[in-house]
Amino acid sequence: MANGKLLPNWSFGRKLPEPFDVYSSNATRTDVYSRYCTQPQKKSTLHAATLRAIFAYMELETPISGKPPEELGAIGSQNNNFTIAEYPSKTGELHVVVYNRTNGKFHVGRYLMPADAESNPDKYMLTQTENSGTALLFALLPTAMAEDEFNEHYQKLKEHRDKGYPDIDEAAKDAAVLCDNLYRRTHYGTSLPTGGIPCDTPSNGSIPQMKAFTVQKGTYSPTNTILGTFQVIKPGIATRKITSTISKADFAGKYVLSESRTLTPQEELTVPQLPDWYIIPPEIKRICEHAKMTTATVSPMRNFLLRGPAGTGKTEGAKAIASGLHLPYRCITCSANTEIFDLLGQILPDVDGKFSSLQSEYPTFQDIMMDPATAYQKLTGTYDENVDEDTVYQKLIDTIFEEMHDHYARQDSHQKFKYVDTPLVEAIRYGYLVELQEPTVIANPGVLVGLNSLLDRCNSVFLPNGEVIQRHPDTTIVVTTNNDYAGCKQMNQSVISRMNLVIDLEEPDEDTLVKRVLGITGCTDKSTVTTMAQIVKAISEYCRENLITDGCCGVRELISWVQSYMVCNDIREAARYTILSSVSADSESRSEVENGCLDSILAA
Repeated sequence: MANGKLLPNWSFGRKLPEPFDVYSSNATRTDVYSRYCTQPQKKSTLHAATLRAIFAYMELETPISGKPPEELGAIGSQNNNFTIAEYPSKTGELHVVVYNRTNGKFHVGRYLMPADAESNPDKYMLTQTENSGTALLFALLPTAMAEDEFNEHYQKLKEHRDKGYPDIDEAAKDAAVLCDNLYRRTHYGTSLPTGGIPCDTPSNGSIPQMKAFTVQKGTYSPTNTILGTFQVIKPGIATRKITSTISKADFAGKYVLSESRTLTPQEELTVPQLPDWYIIPPEIKRICEHAKMTTATVSPMRNFLLRGPAGTGKTEGAKAIASGLHLPYRCITCSANTEIFDLLGQILPDVDGKFSSLQSEYPTFQDIMMDPATAYQKLTGTYDENVDEDTVYQKLIDTIFEEMHDHYARQDSHQKFKYVDTPLVEAIRYGYLVELQEPTVIANPGVLVGLNSLLDRCNSVFLPNGEVIQRHPDTTIVVTTNNDYAGCKQMNQSVISRMNLVIDLEEPDEDTLVKRVLGITGCTDKSTVTTMAQIVKAISEYCRENLITDGCCGVRELISWVQSYMVCNDIREAARYTILSSVSADSESRSEVENGCLDSILAA
């Protein structure tokens, strides 16, 4: 998802806010730029709407203007899906924004001050004659702040601001990096290898309008208020429960197993970072407590099994455990054909070191798409501004073919081999957390038994190259698995007996299921969700009785149905996109399910 509609070209011509208004006639700089600036001619441009959004966030974080709280706005999150912001526009309006962090879509409403949640909001138009997009950028700041470069220069600019801008040019440098960072991360979106921010805005600038009844029903309701006091989008039940939830500050990195251990910079990059909006389950905290508190014992707890239906957060839980223990995260996904060598490493053909170094100098596909001229220069030594992506791509293929031909022409007939570590072996060597996903689908039930020596107290295993490795004392193994889906088998008892904690995520009863879905989605329409839960249960039973086994209908499908219902506000339309399309690929089976379960319960 990559488009530049959030920061259109006309927005760069707007007058900059104070104190940077002195740069309005010459807002482009060539002395500083963000890490995402990849073109040959490096530059950055001060952007009015971005700076206004940043200043509003700073004022909300550390007020210096003396304005009352209701005039400063607010920002928060709803579970792990939405950022919700109320931005006080310089027009005197309150712009209420809901940003979907998954697909990059916005819903916006414009309210007259003092804001009244019962009134109908006006439409928000991102055009040269109407709205500048500052409110949308304001809603992106918590996501942008999670990236190191943006956060670093934000703190520097904030320090300039708090001191009264003693060196305006130095402040402008930090401001320019911030503007360039956010522009490129939104412009290229998820096409960037890392750091991209999804943004999906209509080409005509007509942002989807927030509906009054969705506000009044509580469809959008912050579960975590980051800053400020909300005027329109009132925090609901989930916010009142926030005091009993586990905060990121009290969890991430609080259960380090070896206090004297220092991770390398490369290892630090693979320690999962929990965003502010992630809700940490109590079971995950318990696992971290068990691992930490038993470290000094003869047999510390390092093997854990999370078992249950899909959609209950097992993989996210494994990443959260790694964050709590402050360990790098690794993952292996098993398949029916997984063998012990897939877990412990393989002997693979070696590639000459010189050829590998040449291969690493090739431009990537991303390089070719973003800057074909520089990619062409890397291949040929000639910089051609008019070259297109297809020409560069063809040149890349020709170059690889020529070097491959030359390389193998120089080789003798003896093939060389080398041993390659798997993520599991890497975790065992260096003391990381590794998640083994879905081992019950492995056709040979004896494969995991081959790891028993690692899971047991002897803590060593023979590798295919003859090496014997000892398990690092910090190595944590988390097994995540389903038992009730096609292809799943029973896990070997000897493996289960070596799991220190086994947490079963059972199918909840109706009341528990409804509460859980309301908490996850943020929906407040309990009556409708209860009906939807009854339908999902009826569909699941119908499929079992009628041997409809090519689909699924459970907790994850119910959550998706509720979220879709919150978007389109039509229970039948949402069902077609979610539970009905997931239950079977056969149209006749779907019609049977719709008539026998959906229609009958809704009619009642």
